[in-house]
Amino acid sequence: MSSSVRLSLPYLAASQAQKHVTHNEALSMLDVLVQLSVEDVGAETPPEAPEQGEVWALGLSPTGAWAGNPLALAAWIDAAWVFFAPQPGWLALNKADSTVRTWSEQAWVTTALPPLNQVDGIGVNTSFDATNRLAVASEASLFSHAGAGHQLKVNKKTPDDTASLLFQTGWSGRAEMGLAGSDAWSLKVSVDGVSWIDALSVSPGTGLVTGAAIQQSASDITAGRLARADFAYSAGNVVGPVSEAAGLPTGAVIESGSNANGYYIRFADGTQICATNSLMALNTNASLCSVFWSFPATFIDPPYGTQVIVDGDEWNDLAVAPTVSRGDIVPFRGNQTKNGMTAQVWARSGISFDPADAVPLSTMAIGRWY
Repeated sequence: MSSSVRLSLPYLAASQAQKHVTHNEALSMLDVLVQLSVEDVGAETPPEAPEQGEVWALGLSPTGAWAGNPLALAAWIDAAWVFFAPQPGWLALNKADSTVRTWSEQAWVTTALPPLNQVDGIGVNTSFDATNRLAVASEASLFSHAGAGHQLKVNKKTPDDTASLLFQTGWSGRAEMGLAGSDAWSLKVSVDGVSWIDALSVSPGTGLVTGAAIQQSASDITAGRLARADFAYSAGNVVGPVSEAAGLPTGAVIESGSNANGYYIRFADGTQICATNSLMALNTNASLCSVFWSFPATFIDPPYGTQVIVDGDEWNDLAVAPTVSRGDIVPFRGNQTKNGMTAQVWARSGISFDPADAVPLSTMAIGRWY
């Protein structure tokens, strides 16, 4: 046998003269075919100024100095073209498009990458490490759908572990969102990567939000904080039961109501107004008609403003007219407490009430409920 089986490398013969010629020929063939790379695949026309060691994978109809060698490998060695027949399974890098080709059934076929399962790591334009098994250095990364939607999943083992997205500046953390040490979704921020502020935290059980970005109390008016529904006022809680704690409003802005004693309205600042138009002052003696008015809502102290008005319409509609006219009487408020007051009508000098007289009154009291 004068040459090798696979690469047809020439063997040295016994007692051969100038053995170095044969040996150098074999080395030249190895230099071209081992770690094979070609300038292009399917080439038909030889280059005008080839360089030593260039290899071209020829097409079906090569011309010029390549004519008659279809599908061969043409190598420029020592100022001459040398042709080699590719063998099944040979791999070659196509420099023209950076693809890896395999010789199979009379063609150079693009070689697909093997499945990337159980690899130690992948680095795209950078290097991966033991912590960052997937590392990408790029202006952007795209994760798209394959026909419909797309989910990006970050999984952790136990609730105490972390599954989050960390945003950095100069490799120092500035914001983190996700499940950081619990199953409550949170958003944390930092100015130095060391001290962190829990800006938002969403309870997995209730969906309610807490954190430094949320109003902390009814009296918290820190600029930039988000208002809580139970601390701020809206269409849902402007009108309703008012309440307070330590002198600060904790309920609605306005509360109103009525009962057998009249009407009342309360404000969140503590102001309370009570009124009625259904009192009837009855004769007490010849000089006085009076009635006790129980306030429809209790004041914290006796009211600081009260008023008694004779109701003219009701006066005229009485079935039994009083023996005195409106000019003969003087409305007056008597003793008052936080629970009620006495409304009085006095007859002027020289005027007397009849025992059956009754005077209709409207009354009002202003004070505070806390």
